[in-house]
Amino acid sequence: MRSPQLRDATSPTGCALTATTALARLPALAPCLPEFSDIVPWPRRRGCRADAVVGWGQRPTTARARQWALRHQLPFIALEEGFLRSWGPAAEGYASHSLVVDHSGIYYDASAPSDLESLIEHGRISPEDELRASGLIARLRHSRLSKVNHAPDIPLPASPRPRVLVVDQTRNDASIVGGLADRQRFHQMLDHALTRHPDADILVKVHPEVIAGRRQGHLEHAGRHPRCQLLADDINPWALFDAVQAVHVVTSQLGFEALLAGLPVTCHGLPFYAGWGLTTDHLRCPRRHRRASLPRLFAAAYLHYSRYANPYTGAPSTLEDTLDLLEDQQRHIDAGRGHWRCHGLSRWKQRFVGDFLGPKACVSHHSQGRFEPSAVATSTERQLLWGSQIPAATGVSRMEDGFLRSVGLGIDLVRPLSLVIDRCGIHYDPGRPSELERLIAHGRFSPRELARAARLIQQLRQHKLSKYNPHHEPSRLPELPGNRPRLLVVGQVESDASVRLGAGRIRTNAQLLREVRRTRPDAFIVYRPHPDVMAGVRQGAQVSSDDWDRLVADVDITTLIDRVDEVHTMTSLTGFEALIRERRVVTYGMPFYAGWGLTQDHVPAPDRRGRKISLEQLVVAALIRYPRYVDPCSRQLINVETAVQLLASARQNPPELTLFQRLYRLTRRYLHGPY
Repeated sequence: MRSPQLRDATSPTGCALTATTALARLPALAPCLPEFSDIVPWPRRRGCRADAVVGWGQRPTTARARQWALRHQLPFIALEEGFLRSWGPAAEGYASHSLVVDHSGIYYDASAPSDLESLIEHGRISPEDELRASGLIARLRHSRLSKVNHAPDIPLPASPRPRVLVVDQTRNDASIVGGLADRQRFHQMLDHALTRHPDADILVKVHPEVIAGRRQGHLEHAGRHPRCQLLADDINPWALFDAVQAVHVVTSQLGFEALLAGLPVTCHGLPFYAGWGLTTDHLRCPRRHRRASLPRLFAAAYLHYSRYANPYTGAPSTLEDTLDLLEDQQRHIDAGRGHWRCHGLSRWKQRFVGDFLGPKACVSHHSQGRFEPSAVATSTERQLLWGSQIPAATGVSRMEDGFLRSVGLGIDLVRPLSLVIDRCGIHYDPGRPSELERLIAHGRFSPRELARAARLIQQLRQHKLSKYNPHHEPSRLPELPGNRPRLLVVGQVESDASVRLGAGRIRTNAQLLREVRRTRPDAFIVYRPHPDVMAGVRQGAQVSSDDWDRLVADVDITTLIDRVDEVHTMTSLTGFEALIRERRVVTYGMPFYAGWGLTQDHVPAPDRRGRKISLEQLVVAALIRYPRYVDPCSRQLINVETAVQLLASARQNPPELTLFQRLYRLTRRYLHGPY
């Protein structure tokens, strides 16, 4: 079940004063504090009438802010990173997706009550909340997400002996003192694990910075024991959980994640999840009387106590939507790991290709002339070409613009928000299978994905988004008759690879118009030339005005689709955009969306396309799984829903063409060169 933010953001009032200037700049802060209409940094405190003071946990930087709040009789609200933070760490520029907001204490300080402790002990957590929590726990197990998720998910080598995980922490971690522990507790934990598990090997997880000498831990000496092995490399916690039979912690969050993985956990301090009957505890908290189930604990911590935001759009979010974003980031980053050798890309494209391959990719660029197809099979690098370059090459990946590209035309060198990388072929070439075609033909689509696609369809309709999203004035809409079928015929650049490779008997715009006129003499035909042709930067043959009733060039394509009954096209993406808007689509070629039972096709589909699918299944494959999306500001991979919001926002204030772009247009118009 999907639910909105727990706090009502419809009528925010008041002002929140932040303990530091840096905190006020946190992208997640405003959307995670919807009850405040204004966030004011500390230097402006004397000019504002604050209603509350917010600061970061129990850090020393909050001391003066706490005193100021006490002196002015204002509540102090403690913030911390949420339990599901981001893909990468803050040091690498990854902003937090979640915060915890505590009015009475902070979750890692067991010396005093916190909002989280009160939620677990006394909170109204409904059976529906616990059911939702159970589903989310299963989802976290499946997606193997943790607080921060950049560490590789690599299985540990098999062992003939049982293994137990002991988790070290860095010194001066606030959760150690807050969990009523000290340095001695870590030594006692190691001794207890060795005694409690006499036949097991002890894996001691230490922080990588401890081994590097940049920080201090507590158990660096453990490696001297014959049954202990230090693990210092970054590794996905779920890979550790797969390899061990039990987990010992002092206060680390890994203990709670181990509970989610179904492992027995022994706590040698008092983290927030201890004292509720789920762990073996060496310390006791007299305030924690309740026997809580794991779903209740999860619902309290992840659903009620934590607040979520999309750091790329600055909008409030939910745990489910945050998981969608992190799972998509993880999937594309994992797919991009390794060395890539890119051939024949322009300098402009070289600037952003690496962003779409992700932070774990190592990219080198080479001229097209140096590409040797015979060397692909023996190379350890993956080869990447743009589109249909070197069509005979096999064993390479191909890159193209995505289906929700930008606000503005690619021909104007507008940076794309989406690209596709296809390891099999490319989506507009029906002559051979593409990765998209295989996704559609053989993909298994979960109910959650189909529901996500249905919401995405509604968002695309609501925001009137298409591939390029140029800005058009509503006053330019044409009047169309209501007493005749209204058909939109979509013009294309006839030299485009999608026409060369995907068209059938009809291969020009003039032929398409004549065929539509011949077969539908009763219809009112609206013809829309390709935007690049109208801009004068791509070549296109003239068509006879006898074959259309209205030529429309400067109207937004989604608005035009909404005004017609049918869309007729050779291979244009407009046909897919018309399907999203529930219009009848007739194809005269074989675009990726044809041959699946959703369109009326004049070209027989390949035998590979025998599956009948729903629109939601097509959208999952074509917009959620197949493309990669990148935020142009952070240059980090995002998901389609985030891209939709960024496009919708950018379209409200479309940028004007720069002087360089205008000069580039004039040059292209003069030369009529290929893109």
